[in-house]
Amino acid sequence: MKKLIGLTLGLFLAGLTLAQKDPVILTINNTQVTKSEFLQSYLKNNNDPKYDKASLDEYVELYKKFKLKVAEAEALGYDTIPALVKELEGYRKQLALPYLVDSTKNQELVDEAYERLKQEVRASHILIRVDEKANPADTLKAYKKILALRKRIVDGELFETVASGVNGSEDPSVAQNKGDLGYFTAFQMVYPFETAAYTSKVKEVSMPVRTRFGYHIIYVKDKRPARGTMSASHIMVTFEKDKTSEDKNAEKKINEIYEKLKAGEDWDLLAQQFSDDVQSKNKGGRLPDFGTGTSQRMVTEFESNAFALEKDGNYSAPFMTQYGWHIVKRNTLKPLASQEEMQKELQGKVNKDIRGQKTQASFISKLKKSYNYKTVNTAVADLLKDDVDSTLFLGKWKYKGENGETILFNYANTAYKLMDFVNHIEKTQRRRTPKAIDQHVNSLYTEWEKEIIIGYEESLLESKYPAYRALMQEYHDGVLLYEIMKDSIWDKAVKDTTGLKAFYDQNKTNYMHPNRIDANVYELYDKKTAKKTFKMVKKGADAKMVQEKISDGSQLNLRANSGLFDPTTDERFIGQDLAKKTNKPYALNEKFYVVKVNEFVPAQPKSLKEAKGSVIQDYQNYLENNWLESLREKHTITVNQDVLYSLDK
Repeated sequence: MKKLIGLTLGLFLAGLTLAQKDPVILTINNTQVTKSEFLQSYLKNNNDPKYDKASLDEYVELYKKFKLKVAEAEALGYDTIPALVKELEGYRKQLALPYLVDSTKNQELVDEAYERLKQEVRASHILIRVDEKANPADTLKAYKKILALRKRIVDGELFETVASGVNGSEDPSVAQNKGDLGYFTAFQMVYPFETAAYTSKVKEVSMPVRTRFGYHIIYVKDKRPARGTMSASHIMVTFEKDKTSEDKNAEKKINEIYEKLKAGEDWDLLAQQFSDDVQSKNKGGRLPDFGTGTSQRMVTEFESNAFALEKDGNYSAPFMTQYGWHIVKRNTLKPLASQEEMQKELQGKVNKDIRGQKTQASFISKLKKSYNYKTVNTAVADLLKDDVDSTLFLGKWKYKGENGETILFNYANTAYKLMDFVNHIEKTQRRRTPKAIDQHVNSLYTEWEKEIIIGYEESLLESKYPAYRALMQEYHDGVLLYEIMKDSIWDKAVKDTTGLKAFYDQNKTNYMHPNRIDANVYELYDKKTAKKTFKMVKKGADAKMVQEKISDGSQLNLRANSGLFDPTTDERFIGQDLAKKTNKPYALNEKFYVVKVNEFVPAQPKSLKEAKGSVIQDYQNYLENNWLESLREKHTITVNQDVLYSLDK
């Protein structure tokens, strides 16, 4: 009896100690949030965390709103909606990946990848397609075909000729590139192809390499040290439709822009005015970083011109690619970062890449030892040979045999029987291309056994790794929050047209147009042309007439636009004393402007259509505030302020 009392007291004290170490900071209904959980959220959402009362009070109010919404989603059963359950399961598997690999093998592959990133390979290839799961006869046929093409090259035919000739490469791009893939580095090709390219010597034709696409032979043209990562901007002039390189207007326009650059005009302004790349023009032509270690690749001509620039700020002469004419400017050139700096990024890439299969195979081997894996019967195909027929490839197979209780293997104190495997086959079967039945059964068994072993370890992750558990909770809450906000607030604000209109009518003075001018604006690049434009507009010429007279064959001399403008925010009008007439030319930022003011338009409310974006946003806030009030009445939430204010201790 004394031992029992002592044991009970010991367990009580252990629980009390644990509670003291991680006390409860917030309770919503019957769910408790510990100090460590709250602190993790606080630190994640504050780059410069402060622990004074005002800062903590502000954050806990936001956190309470968040938890109220999640509690409501759970009360309404959002966590049981099949689509959301499936989405969370997808996140669960994705987040589990770093925990389901052999860390030692993973590091070896990270080291290998970094060494390869130090070098860039230029290679050509020939591809003969064959499905990954093709039968042996089709696989052998493809292998013989690629060997025959290799022999022709070894015997003296040019690689490019064989690649692009009749019955040559089955890569669709061969018609344009004759098999030349340009320079690449680690992670830019599938892993088996990458390995063959890096391990082959320059001017050497590899033996056939199998990837998921088929068989390749690779001819390594060159290897060079990695050039680094380029941050660049460009100005692009596209060809007119169907004209490609014959478009002389495009060439003339890019050369005019180039002359303006040489004369000292601002790069960003010229990009904004004249570049045809709509995605980059308003950012000064800035492009995503490209080069070593990035997933971004540019066409060869573009990269060659960019990396030929010797200093930051230098720009190229106009050059042509298949997309049009370009001028490229080098912003910065960064050498390859250290492996320490790239470690996390490289680990992520290795895990997602086919390399991850190597680390998983090693991991499975270790798990088998840890959880006492023992094979009992390996002749699975023999056990099923009298029961499996062609209906398996139609997705209609049913087991009718009598060997279901036969144990196949033991793992983690569980015996897995033939019937378990049979149930898996029946559940997952689908229509497939017929192949040798015993080969197919063995393949299914290998995958099933792997799923069992990995699945068991995956089921333990939340109990073994607090960081994983916390991350899964974060994803769980995030998915529910998004869905309930979408249903209760965001979609409702858009679909409730009557409520939106009523909200707008009550608050329309919050959505005002300022005093504006209705004007025609002519932007010119020299004083003489501006005076000429002024005279024409004053006499009644419209924009089209002015364009015809003033352009003088140039693509850049004049820009004209018209509409309603805010003279207090549009820099073209700030400080100008404009009258209701054709105003005299004035200079601004090395340009000249002629402005014809048609009307002064007084301040007035925007229409619902004009202000719809702002109105919807404000209406959403209105709905959310009302909703939160109802949630506070529905759910019980309390905060332990003593624990809250001790957050930094």
